[in-house]
Amino acid sequence: MSTQTGPPARERWAARASLASAALAVALPLAFGGVRGFLLLLAALAAMAVAAAALWWALTRRGPVRWIAGLLAVLLPLAAVVVLAVTLLWTLLLSPLLWIVAVWCGRYALRSARGRSRPMREHRAPPPRKPFVLMNPRSGGGKVERFGLVEKAERLGARVVLLDPEQHQDVTELARRAVADGADLLGVAGGDGTQALVAAVAAEHGLPFLVVSAGTRNHFAMDLGLDRDDPSTCLDALTDGVELRVDLGFAGEHPFVNNASFGAYAAVVQDPAYRDDKIGTILELLPDLLTRERGPVLTAHAAGTTLEAPQAVLVSNNPYRTNDPAGLGRRERLDSGLLGVLGVKVDSAVEAAALLLAPAPQGLAVLTAREVVVTADGGELEAGIDGEAMVLPTPVRCRVEPGALRVRVPKDRPGVPAVQPALDWRRLVAMALLVSRTAGVHRPGRGPGREQRPEERSGTP
Repeated sequence: MSTQTGPPARERWAARASLASAALAVALPLAFGGVRGFLLLLAALAAMAVAAAALWWALTRRGPVRWIAGLLAVLLPLAAVVVLAVTLLWTLLLSPLLWIVAVWCGRYALRSARGRSRPMREHRAPPPRKPFVLMNPRSGGGKVERFGLVEKAERLGARVVLLDPEQHQDVTELARRAVADGADLLGVAGGDGTQALVAAVAAEHGLPFLVVSAGTRNHFAMDLGLDRDDPSTCLDALTDGVELRVDLGFAGEHPFVNNASFGAYAAVVQDPAYRDDKIGTILELLPDLLTRERGPVLTAHAAGTTLEAPQAVLVSNNPYRTNDPAGLGRRERLDSGLLGVLGVKVDSAVEAAALLLAPAPQGLAVLTAREVVVTADGGELEAGIDGEAMVLPTPVRCRVEPGALRVRVPKDRPGVPAVQPALDWRRLVAMALLVSRTAGVHRPGRGPGREQRPEERSGTP
């Protein structure tokens, strides 16, 4: 007799628990509040939509209109939460907890049924004999001095060069000179922009690269799983480390370890006032940039898709998470050989509301590609390459070099992200409804003289 196979019982029950918890999370407030509760939920959604529209007005207007819209964007969500809390009482607290249970059970079911995604592969490599580490004493508010990075690096056998804060130094030239002097590892304690420049030299010469999380944000270090609270632990890789093969992105000839941005953000970082007054500069420039009264008209081509006139395009070295609000801004891996592409196009308050509330807004494009070409209506294009302001000739061709970078990291890294599957509700429904039957005396293909039928070999019922 035939045998129907499927996920084990624990995964099926986890899928059922996920669906039941999600249903209860929606049903409890409605059941407790009745018709009034249902109408209040609709009113809350309407308030969120108006708040999103008000945020658009606050970003694209100046003067009194901006401040009134800003107040609406803040007060409307608060008012909605207060009204729901007073009306729905305990269900407003229980419903989010049920959603947490639904997400946890759903991910457990999908992760177990499909198998865990493999983390980046680690490679054994002997410790370097002549490591060279470049350090920026101003990065991260003085982390180099505060954590004693120079002393620890030299104690572990590294030659350290401190950048002079009083003069501009060619980081790439310093790295090339170190290679010429026999360095067999290049490292950086500084921001992501400096990391990218030295990483390109390391990749060019096939040398391992050391990341020390001494910058302000340390996005690259975060996605490598390094300790951003104590950058001195990154230096442990000099004596007790492994290597990861990591991709390296390029915008034209400029390398990036995180991303290259074009459009509104790229124009903002060009302004000299941005470094000293970020919020004020953003509020001053965004109205003209978002309404296209200033800045280039962009066009981006990626994976057979053309993005026409987006206000912003972000090209990342490997895709950022978009399926997990808790993991936004992180990359699950750095060795996929793909660029991530995010394009944003919003031309009205209604589209702004849809961008924040709709499950698949038309104004947001999320793509992956091996190459992205960004053009503009002028001969030059402002860009932010790992946060550094640049002006590049158009068109700008962004590409990824898979596995180009040998990154040496400590064996023990506290922040290695757990790769979580996307919540696929259709898949969960299919798993929950599936009933496994194992009728019959023997299993397919086990009896003598019996061949498996095609459907049995493929594992389909």
